[in-house]
Amino acid sequence: MAEGCLFCRMASGGMQVEKLYEDDLVFAVRDINPRAPVHVLIVPKEHIPTLGDIEGRHAPTLYAMMKAANEVAAREGVAERGYRVAINVGREGGQVIRHLHMHLLAGRVLGAEG
Repeated sequence: MAEGCLFCRMASGGMQVEKLYEDDLVFAVRDINPRAPVHVLIVPKEHIPTLGDIEGRHAPTLYAMMKAANEVAAREGVAERGYRVAINVGREGGQVIRHLHMHLLAGRVLGAEG
């Protein structure tokens, strides 16, 4: 756990949030500033600052993130219609919280990004 990290506090139970999904490695919560009707964050419980910090030992966590995205999309009723997953890396990539997380966006037609 990293000192002062919002997601670490959520993962440890130090901050109560409604978790839409949780397993041993990851959890999912709604984004507080949604960019789409469905905007969920999928967060590893381990503090990994950015995608650039991923090592081979993180393979189970990355798989858990993808599995969670599929499960959340199904629960939210958007799996068949389609959804986007995105990971922002670094300040210029739009990463606001320095703890790896994935955005799941859905519920409307999403335009091209970039």
